[in-house]
Amino acid sequence: MDEAPWNCFVDAVSGRNEKVVVALIVDSPWIPGFCGMSHFDYYLFPDRWLEANIKVYSSYPDIIFLPGFWVEYGMATEPSAFGCKIAWSENNTPSISPSMFDIAQVDNLRVPRPDQDGLMSFVLHWYKWVQSVLEERNMSVKMVAARGPLALAAHLRGTTEFLMDLKLEPANTKKLLEITTTTVIEWLKAQAEVLGTVEGVMVLDDIVGFLSRADYMEFAHPYLKAIFDAFPDMIKVYHNDANIAPFVDQLPETGLDVLNFSHNLDIVEVAQKVGDRICLMGNIPPLDVLVRGDISEVKEAAIRCLNSVSDNRIRRFILSAGGGVSPDTPGENVGVLNQLVSEFNI
Repeated sequence: MDEAPWNCFVDAVSGRNEKVVVALIVDSPWIPGFCGMSHFDYYLFPDRWLEANIKVYSSYPDIIFLPGFWVEYGMATEPSAFGCKIAWSENNTPSISPSMFDIAQVDNLRVPRPDQDGLMSFVLHWYKWVQSVLEERNMSVKMVAARGPLALAAHLRGTTEFLMDLKLEPANTKKLLEITTTTVIEWLKAQAEVLGTVEGVMVLDDIVGFLSRADYMEFAHPYLKAIFDAFPDMIKVYHNDANIAPFVDQLPETGLDVLNFSHNLDIVEVAQKVGDRICLMGNIPPLDVLVRGDISEVKEAAIRCLNSVSDNRIRRFILSAGGGVSPDTPGENVGVLNQLVSEFNI
């Protein structure tokens, strides 16, 4: 993105925005379909990838897209560095098979090297190329992203197996989480170092939302905090559209700045629990409204959310989906949100 939308995002995070700010998390589940290309073309040809991302930006100039020019292979990048098998599909994101068949294997695990291991090395090489291309357009990558420590651990073990380990093998589970946490930190730092223009990081981890409050405090909170503490001078965005209600009041203590959460949680109730400590980013239903709704339904949901925020004096707020932009989201529905930036005053 260029400086203007990034500065707009920064102001919104701080509560200094004087108009509606719309930001959407977009990546390969949505972009290739929107641009009429296969996932193979999107993942394999940098010029097609660039063409697609430029189309997204030019189609909706008033929306901030996060993290912005994201080089990713679905959720496969980090797990691939641990040896997970990746299965590819022409018109879908890749699927990932676990690489650990017993939690005791954690003793043989090591933190991968981003410049050498798995798809990480390809992402870094891609970022080196795209940065020079974007500079010619007076643009740059302002934010990098990573899957969170529990999400990565669940990919390595399998979600069910990881959650069972958490209760039956807590010591080994914490060893695994220490490794995945360090991996997330090193991976974000490697991306930021290659780009040189990064001012924000985003961590995506829905598995945290499967935990009780007590389990969150033991198995998630300290690891999220370690990640965000590693980036003291950057804006920290956390995405989790699972059920964070049991512990949402504790999330600001991790050091995050922006929380993107599920539309199933009432934004006013969330605001009451977190206060003015963080910026809330939501809360339009991504499937029932943005994918399946028509233009009028999207506008109605967005205005209802904005009115709720205004009526309850929620100062730090960014209008978004209650999650990422889902596959098959119609372009015209995204366009409605683009129009609201200039039409709706707060």
